[in-house]
Amino acid sequence: MKRASQWLQARARVGRGTVARAPASGVLREARKARWLLGPEVTERGSGIGQSGGRVVIGRSPGGARERRRRASRSSGGGLCRGPAPSPWPRLNWITPFEIPDQLCRSQENSTSQGGKEAGTRQPLVILLGWGGCTDKNLAKYSAIYHKRGCIVIRYTAPWHMVFFSESLGIPSLRVLAQKLLELLFDYEVDEEPLLFHVFSNAGVMLYRYVLELLQTHRRFCHLRVVGTIFDSGPGDSNLAGALRALAAILEHRPAALRLLLLVAFTLVAVLFHVLLAPLTALFHTHFYNRLLDAASRWPELYLYSRADEVVLARDVERMVEARLALRVLVRSVDFVSSAHVSHLRDYPTYYTSLCINFMHSCVHC
Repeated sequence: MKRASQWLQARARVGRGTVARAPASGVLREARKARWLLGPEVTERGSGIGQSGGRVVIGRSPGGARERRRRASRSSGGGLCRGPAPSPWPRLNWITPFEIPDQLCRSQENSTSQGGKEAGTRQPLVILLGWGGCTDKNLAKYSAIYHKRGCIVIRYTAPWHMVFFSESLGIPSLRVLAQKLLELLFDYEVDEEPLLFHVFSNAGVMLYRYVLELLQTHRRFCHLRVVGTIFDSGPGDSNLAGALRALAAILEHRPAALRLLLLVAFTLVAVLFHVLLAPLTALFHTHFYNRLLDAASRWPELYLYSRADEVVLARDVERMVEARLALRVLVRSVDFVSSAHVSHLRDYPTYYTSLCINFMHSCVHC
């Protein structure tokens, strides 16, 4: 245990752009055992494995008053916050695009404090798929909704260049990311948990589309149990003006010349492959919106949108709702009327939160 603790402490000190080597198998077993026993110092903050220049970075353990409060809680019989034991560390080297925050541990204190029905219910593992250009700080606001209820939460945003250019060219590069995302569940041994997806805008829907395909076609993922999906500000059909607005917002802080070049390049690609060569493109690549219209999934879906959205048109979301209802999928949709694209939580925090939590509970109990 002493060797394992030393190794974990050394690993927590790994700097930006550095990959820690895995220890020998015997030490690894001790480290994994220690990771479960040490509680919040390692699992809640120390599991912040993210990306930095294509390298795995381990977050530091908390200190000061916050750590003392946690130790006092454990010494007084308080709940131990434990994260799932990971697979051998080298396997994480090819998961570097994923941002796994401290919400990847189950907060037993939060879940038991809710009391009654919620405390005794097996909460789902929530996967947040962010909109194009959003930061982990943006997604953390949505993550808090579920983490406070004792849910494990994973948040991830696909690279914007894949969303706007690879998909427009018909290159299914997001499929690789979708597969790594699902394999992450096996790495952390949470593949038996019920899954709830919270998908934002078309960028999240593009990645979610490949998740659905893998759940249907990949033998390893067939047993994963999805209980529901929430769509925030999506999905939308081909809306070039809205896509240009979204890309312009992402490139806001880039040099003006580069921003103009990328906007023109995206416009040419979109017009060429989705207008002029649309029949040819359809032979080898199906648009994500059309794929979702007749998707084989039958778990409940919640659509949160607004007629004031200038990026994803309300009529596209409503057409998707009608198509899913025709397939006898349990669907609910809410029009926020005045809120902008992916701004429903900001404008209506209480109502938005209640919609998400009520939907999560209904999915778990249905």
